[in-house]
Amino acid sequence: MPNRYPVEQRERATRMALGRLEEYGSAWKVAHALGPKLGVGPETLRKWIVRAQTDAGARPAPSSEELAEIKRLKKENADLREANEILKAASIFFARELDPRHR
Repeated sequence: MPNRYPVEQRERATRMALGRLEEYGSAWKVAHALGPKLGVGPETLRKWIVRAQTDAGARPAPSSEELAEIKRLKKENADLREANEILKAASIFFARELDPRHR
């Protein structure tokens, strides 16, 4: 799914929201106050704020880099499982072919 908002707009909106976070007290309040003024949906802005806080280490959650690494490792794991299943099937096939009792 392509990004609806340009990177520059996302970064600018996030910086502005983070700068006013103390004034409003919560990401939800900031997002609902600034989102419509910036042309961004409030929930979208709130998610950007939370992601920026997580990446900065202010929230206890995996950062964007860690999430990307987890995604990559899950894909690699799935590929290895598939290769393992293929090798198991091949070994069973060749074991039957080479079995003298099979003939």
